[in-house]
Amino acid sequence: MKSSLFNYPFELVAPMAAVGSVLLLPLGPLLIPRIYIIFLLIYFTVFLYTQVNHLFKFYLTASKMTKVIRNWNKRNLTESNSITTITAFSDGSATTTTTSSSNSSTNNSANNTAPSSPTATTTRERITSVEELEEMEKEAFNLYDDSHLIHAFIVPNYAEPEALLRDTIKRLANHKNAQTNYVIILAMEASELNYEEKAYSLADYFKDSFLQFIVTAHPADTPGESRGKGSNVAYAAKHGCAQMLQKGIDRRRIILTVSDSDSSIPELYIKEVETAFNKAEDPYFLLFAPPIFFSRNCFDVPAAVRMTDITWSAMVMSSLSNSRGLSFPCSTYSLSMMLAERVGYWDTDADAVGEDMHMMLKCFFKTDGLARCCPIFVPINLTNVQTSGYLANMHARFVQAKRHYNGIADLAYTLRNSFGVKEDGVLSGFVAAANKKTSMYAAPGYWLDKLVMCTKVMEAHLIPVTSGWLMFAAVPLMQFILFPPHSMIAFVDPADNPILTSELYSTLWNIVKIITLFLPIPLFGTLAIYEHLHRVVDRELYRKAESRSWRNVLDYISLPIAAWAFMTLPSTIACIKRLYKTNDKYIVAEKFFNENNV
Repeated sequence: MKSSLFNYPFELVAPMAAVGSVLLLPLGPLLIPRIYIIFLLIYFTVFLYTQVNHLFKFYLTASKMTKVIRNWNKRNLTESNSITTITAFSDGSATTTTTSSSNSSTNNSANNTAPSSPTATTTRERITSVEELEEMEKEAFNLYDDSHLIHAFIVPNYAEPEALLRDTIKRLANHKNAQTNYVIILAMEASELNYEEKAYSLADYFKDSFLQFIVTAHPADTPGESRGKGSNVAYAAKHGCAQMLQKGIDRRRIILTVSDSDSSIPELYIKEVETAFNKAEDPYFLLFAPPIFFSRNCFDVPAAVRMTDITWSAMVMSSLSNSRGLSFPCSTYSLSMMLAERVGYWDTDADAVGEDMHMMLKCFFKTDGLARCCPIFVPINLTNVQTSGYLANMHARFVQAKRHYNGIADLAYTLRNSFGVKEDGVLSGFVAAANKKTSMYAAPGYWLDKLVMCTKVMEAHLIPVTSGWLMFAAVPLMQFILFPPHSMIAFVDPADNPILTSELYSTLWNIVKIITLFLPIPLFGTLAIYEHLHRVVDRELYRKAESRSWRNVLDYISLPIAAWAFMTLPSTIACIKRLYKTNDKYIVAEKFFNENNV
């Protein structure tokens, strides 16, 4: 009980931030005008700094994504244009012949009219040992093709169209190593009507496509669990991993990838995960996080929905370029079975509704700061929320936003694990560090990393709930209160007006107004970079003929609507609900599926 009471204040941070932001708008200028001016100056300055920082990080991420995609295409082009043959002889010699497959008719014609001679595409060299031959084969076929890892894809779903699930899994089945290295764990919900029929239909369809196809059914109304993706993934991971181990698969080889039902995962992502895993000093402390991308049906939804998901994906992308590896996966991500086992798999209580961020936080705290997020610069293509009708589509996106912002529970979880008291009464966080009771295996600078984590989680959850109110309304409302259009509606006596009675505060107020003019600039810079990146990803990775064009700048008109409807309002509702922790009915966002969507 004492532990619970000590930790309870952390639950009040989010509600107080939401309520305080709204109340400050009228009460700040009336009751504490000078303090309010200083507060706005600090808030807007810090906000501008963070946005400029995110702009540079987003540029780094976009550059790395473009580089990875083009290197992959270059490799594929080289493979398609040349066939390498290595012939070994009993005397230890070998012949390596590389023949261009493009312009083959021209090459054949040339061979008929001219004597053969050494060229750039035909070479012969001596190999004196089997080791050199193996090394040459490895170089010829690239390290990408050398895979000893088993990839288990957890696909949680509830009431999703079977065609959408089939399309998502089919994209994985088309990968080169699917039959030998891929396991599908189809995570069904037992509460879904006729889920068995859907699961068995998909299992039969893909029976020869993968190493294993496992179906799990998360029981309905399990005590102590909050219904949602987290509990579904936790059940599927435990039972799926048990079945793989029964087949004799080494747990050290298993990589778990959590996929949404609409995630289009390119083969390049898997190859980059394998490369990062093999290069890491200790890959069993890593979560592999890709950027998210919305391109499958983006032209079929309202502009406000489109812009919301664009800005959301841009924020995820910018966070991936954190030099300390303290960032968060979103939607789709991978980690080793060893790490999942070490931390006790996924949490299933009400504090874990934002399962992606929460799993990173859990791994971080459970490993005493050793766990890190490893960015994989390959975008995962997702589907925008889509229903029939403009207003219905807007409402569906609002419902999805409310569900997403329920992840505000991670704020209290982070603060509690950094500063609070554990269930057994042992001090944690900075208090434990001061008492030198932290684990001997804790990462160097663990206390600093905790502070960084707290800052990042607060930024992710408190900026949406505060910036919408303060950025849009603070300056104009204070201007209206302090300088009303008519003396009859004056709220503040001129003798108490800080701007009229103090040159210092008058200057500070002018600075606040100037800073507000610069606040949108980093966002516009981010969107400009995104416009170029979107076309690169569409055309060079997904091979789409249609992509965003500069006429789509008209979408930006909907940004204020998107910010209020899908950020400020749902985040405020989610924060205030933390006061009474209601158990909302889990509602899946409606999505149409068109098989032509990439």
